[in-house]
Amino acid sequence: MKLAPVLALAAIALLSAFKPALKSETFIIDTKASSIAWHAEKVTGKHNGTIKLASGTLVFNGSILQGGSFITDMKTISVSDLEGEYKQKLEGHLNSEDFFGTVKYGTSNFNITKVTATGVNQVTIAGTLTIKGITKPLSFPATVKREKNTVVAVAQNVKIDRTQYDIRYNSKSFFASIGDKAISDEFTLSINLVAKK
Repeated sequence: MKLAPVLALAAIALLSAFKPALKSETFIIDTKASSIAWHAEKVTGKHNGTIKLASGTLVFNGSILQGGSFITDMKTISVSDLEGEYKQKLEGHLNSEDFFGTVKYGTSNFNITKVTATGVNQVTIAGTLTIKGITKPLSFPATVKREKNTVVAVAQNVKIDRTQYDIRYNSKSFFASIGDKAISDEFTLSINLVAKK
């Protein structure tokens, strides 16, 4: 083998090894453009509503999501499928100690610990979710798209077991004889985050 091609290959390999890493960039979540919807079921029916984001960031390395976190304002829990007195009653109950205890625990938060690519714009996000001061691991699939200075991240039907966060009200796992008053241990979130530089 001639010396010149060998030296050229060595030079290319050396330059590749010292290629500068992309700089991490932080995107601020636009709380007004973003949304979180919740859905919960019980033996006799179901309810749905929304909750507002308080703040958050998403960290990227080029087009790749690296990390981030977001905080939700638990006092903004809203019920969408009821009106008037029934709506107010359920919202009050969700804010009470039976459920999220928002007087004491005004916020909840999710922190990303790992992001695994699964396809084009598709990832699995792993992290920790804190509700009522209790932190548990949580992972879910998501679609993440970056276009220049804007990011949209969407995760549908994120399942959360409320009993892991000491929310046991009318849970059949703890009150076996509760009958048709039982409420499902799991509720789901549909998360739509819009973040900008």
